[in-house]
Amino acid sequence: MLKKLFPIIIVFLLFFTSTHAQEILTNPLSERITEYDIQVKLDTETKKLSGQMVLKWKNPSQDTVRDLQFHMYLNAFKNDKSTMMSEGSSFLSKEENWGWVEIQSIIDPEGLDLTSGMRYLQPDQAIDEKTLRLPQEKPEQMRDPETDQTVLSIPLDKPVLPGDSLEVKINFISKLPKLAKRTGYAEDYYFVAQWFPKLGVYEPAGMRYAEKCGWNTHEFHRNSEFYANHSLYNVDITLPEDYIVGSGGVLQNTESHADGTMTHTFRAEDIVDFAWTASQEYQVFEDQWRHVNIKFLCHPEHAYQAERHIIALKHALEYLTEHVGPYPWPHVTFIGPPMKGSAAQGMEYTTFFTAGTVWGLPEGIRMPELVTVHEFGHAYFMGILATNEFEEPWMDEGINTYWEGRIMDHAYGSKTSVLDLPFINIGDLETARFTYLLMKNPKIADGYRASWEFPHGSYGAVIYQKSATWLHMLERMIGQPVIDEIFKRFYQRWGFKHPATQDFIDIVNEVVSEYHGDLFGESMDWYFDQFLKSSKMMDYTIESIRVRSIKEKGGLFGESGNQEFRESETVENMFKSEVRLERLEEAIVPVEILVHFDNGDEILERWDGKSRAHDFVYERAEKVVWAKIDPEMKMLMDANLMNNSYTREPSKMSAVKYSGKFLFLIQNLMQFAGIFN
Repeated sequence: MLKKLFPIIIVFLLFFTSTHAQEILTNPLSERITEYDIQVKLDTETKKLSGQMVLKWKNPSQDTVRDLQFHMYLNAFKNDKSTMMSEGSSFLSKEENWGWVEIQSIIDPEGLDLTSGMRYLQPDQAIDEKTLRLPQEKPEQMRDPETDQTVLSIPLDKPVLPGDSLEVKINFISKLPKLAKRTGYAEDYYFVAQWFPKLGVYEPAGMRYAEKCGWNTHEFHRNSEFYANHSLYNVDITLPEDYIVGSGGVLQNTESHADGTMTHTFRAEDIVDFAWTASQEYQVFEDQWRHVNIKFLCHPEHAYQAERHIIALKHALEYLTEHVGPYPWPHVTFIGPPMKGSAAQGMEYTTFFTAGTVWGLPEGIRMPELVTVHEFGHAYFMGILATNEFEEPWMDEGINTYWEGRIMDHAYGSKTSVLDLPFINIGDLETARFTYLLMKNPKIADGYRASWEFPHGSYGAVIYQKSATWLHMLERMIGQPVIDEIFKRFYQRWGFKHPATQDFIDIVNEVVSEYHGDLFGESMDWYFDQFLKSSKMMDYTIESIRVRSIKEKGGLFGESGNQEFRESETVENMFKSEVRLERLEEAIVPVEILVHFDNGDEILERWDGKSRAHDFVYERAEKVVWAKIDPEMKMLMDANLMNNSYTREPSKMSAVKYSGKFLFLIQNLMQFAGIFN
C-alpha cells in the first residue's frame, strides 16, 4: 500500500514545497483583492510583448458589479490624440517609436470571449462632484479628448455578486514606445512599466469620497501617476538569455530554452504595480540591511556610484523605519538607468524603483543620494498607504518630499544635503522652500486638486515643494515628536487601505489635541484650509520701531473760571517704545515676536496674526533696540524672511549681515536655475 501511495506522496510534497517556497511574506499585508498570473515574452526586434494573463478579482463591495474597467496605459503613447499627448508637445515621431496595448481575448469562467463588448471611456471629461477637480478653472486646451484609449470597460456576461470572485483569462499584445515618461526601450535597453491591462480600483460606498460603489479609473495624464489595489503577482518573463532582468518581485526560478531565450519567474506580494527592466550591460550589486536584501542594477558608466546609492537607501530604510513604521518586505531592487535610458530615471513601484544620476558627479553634488531617497520613500506613501495619486497627488509626492528632506538633512547635513561644494552649500529643506517661493506666481493653484488641473507647469512646485514646506512648518510648530506620532499612527491605521486627505487631517487633529490641547485651536483644520486647500501666501513684517520720551500730559485742566494750565514735561528716564507689526498677505498664523531692550532684557510676545496691523507698546525705562518675528524660524511659509526683523541701531556688522543674506539668495537662485529646470 505504501509503495502505491509513494508516488502520490512525492508529488504532494513537491507541490507543497514549491508552493511554500514561492511565498515571500508569512502573512498577507493586504486583502489581495486582485491577483495576476502573467506569462510574457519580449521580442527584441519588434519591441513587442506577447502576454497571457489570468486575473482574479474579488468584489469588495455590497454592489453587483456588471463590468470590469482596465487601465490601458500604453495607449497614451499610441498617437497625439491621447489625453497625455494632448496636454503637451509630442515627444514621439517615427512609426516605430509609438506604443500601444491591445486585448486580443478575454475569456470568462463560462468560456465566453467578452471582447465584443469592449469600449473605451473618457471619465475625466465629466464633472464628478466626488473628486477634487475644479472644471471651471480648467483651460480649454486642457480638455480631455474623446479619442483617449487609456481606460477600457468590458461588460460581463455574468455580474459579480457582493463578496464573490471572478477569474478571467486575457491574451494581450503590448508595443513598447521609445523610452519616454519612464517606460519603453532605448536601443537594447528596456524599462517596462504600465505594460499590461491593469484593473482599476472598485471603491465601495464610503471609501474615500465614494458616495456609491463604482470604479475609480482615470485617463493617463501627463502629470498623473497611479492608483491601484495591493495585489499578488506571479510573472514569467521570457527574453534572450544574455539579458539581465530586474523587477519588483523576488526571483523564483530561471529556465533556459533551446531557442536561446530564458524565462525569469518572479513573485511579488502586496504591491500596487509590477514593473521590470532588462539590459545586457547591467552590473548587479547586492547588499543587506537588517531583513532586507538590496539589489542595485546599473550600467558600467555608473558603477562607481553604486556605493553612494546603496548607502543612501540604507539611510532611508533606517530613518523611515524609526519615524514612520517598518519596511515590511524582505527585498528591494533599484536601478541606475544608463544615459540613453535617462527617461526612466526617478520612478517608483513599491519594491522597485529607478534612481537618477549622470556620469562624473562629485560627491558634493548629491543628486544620486537625493533621487534614491525620494524614490524609495514612495514605498511608504505610494506603496504601503497607496493613496490616489490621480486625485490627491500631494498625499504621495508632497508627503514623500517632506520625508526626503528630513532624511537628506539628517544624513548629509541640513545645509549641505543637496550641494556641498567649496562656495555653495544648500540643504534639502531650503531647496524645497526656495523652489516654491521663486515661482513666477506662487498663488497660481492650491494643492488640493487632481494632478492634471495645475496650469502653466505649476504641478511640481505646488505639489512637491510647497507641500513639503508647509509640512516642515507644521513639524516646527507642533514639534518633531508630535509629527512623528502623526505619521506612525497614519501608517498603523491606514497601511494598505487607501486613505484620503481627510483621514490624514483627522489624525493630525487627534494627535495635536492629545499633545497640545487647544493651544492651536479646536482643530488644525485652519492650517490645511490655508496651505493645502487654498493658494494663500503668508508674510508678516515689522513695519517700524518707534521710541520717544514719555511726557506728562499738558494743557488746561478744570472747569471754566477755575482752570489750571500745566506744562507738558518729560518724565525722567521713561520711554514709550512701539513695535509695529503688519500682515501683508492673506494667510493667518499665530506668530511669536522677540523684543530686545537696551539693557539686555527680552520679551517673547505672541500675536494671533489675525488683524492687518498690531502694535506692542512698552512704557518703561529701557528702550526697545530690536525685534524679530519668529525667532525660532518655525514659519517656513513666510514668503519674505528679510522683513521679519527690525533694528533701531544698526550694528557695525550690518554690512556683513546683508551681504551674507545677498550671497545666500544668489546661491539659491543658482541652484534653482541649475537643478530644477
